[in-house]
Amino acid sequence: PDPPIQYADFAHWQREWLQGGVLTRQLDYWRKQLADAPSMLELPTDWPRPAVLTYNGAHYAFEIPKTLSDGVQALSRREGATLFMTLLAAFQALLYRYTRQEDICVGTPVANRNRGEIEGLIGCFVNTLVMRGDLSGAPTFRQLLARTRETALEAYAHQDVPFEMLVDELQPARTLSYTPLFQALFALEETPMDRLSLPGMTLDLLDVETGTAKFDLTLFVEQGAGGSLKGIFEYNTDLFEEATIERMARHFLRLLEGIIANPDQQVSRLP
Repeated sequence: PDPPIQYADFAHWQREWLQGGVLTRQLDYWRKQLADAPSMLELPTDWPRPAVLTYNGAHYAFEIPKTLSDGVQALSRREGATLFMTLLAAFQALLYRYTRQEDICVGTPVANRNRGEIEGLIGCFVNTLVMRGDLSGAPTFRQLLARTRETALEAYAHQDVPFEMLVDELQPARTLSYTPLFQALFALEETPMDRLSLPGMTLDLLDVETGTAKFDLTLFVEQGAGGSLKGIFEYNTDLFEEATIERMARHFLRLLEGIIANPDQQVSRLP
């Protein structure tokens, strides 16, 4: 059956709705939330940053052991946080340990299908949010997770401003050598789809190496059947060697081990 509305209907509704007081309230939140945010994440790189950003990239996949996956999910439940929030806090902790920056901005995509009428529509609704991590005051991981939870909930409540509009409004310092507002992204994919089934067909998913990277560094975590987790780093090959990213993956797993063992340890002292 024909869907009750089309993508054009959504686009028209969004343009009509996202203006006036609604737009002002959302923009006011982001102006306050990202005021004086650092323009760049100072990750140590293997090669000097090119004067013009390149999108040459590669992927490095790694398994997150079942014991770690279970531990992270148990910690999330105890703290009243989602799996996304806990893994984002852990990723920000990793970036803090690499950069020693106490103010870390990480991008994350949101599906942005927040109305029942658009659930079945074909079209791109995805938006990008900036999650600003506060690691000042030598927080424990439990404290960092509480801050991350609050930040995420507020960001979701103001997720309607398109990222491009946000950049136009905030007017951050622009350069051709890195992306505005954030250079690292985190995404949790919670829709496991190991095999598709259609009558008379056998289908398999293939991993495709595109040779590209949209940002300096992206961490994807995929949640499979039974709650298993798999990590994938997408990285700019003009900045990082594969050995560096492999080491970073090991550091991330070691950090998760320490977080599960003692979430009340200061982030700066976690193994």
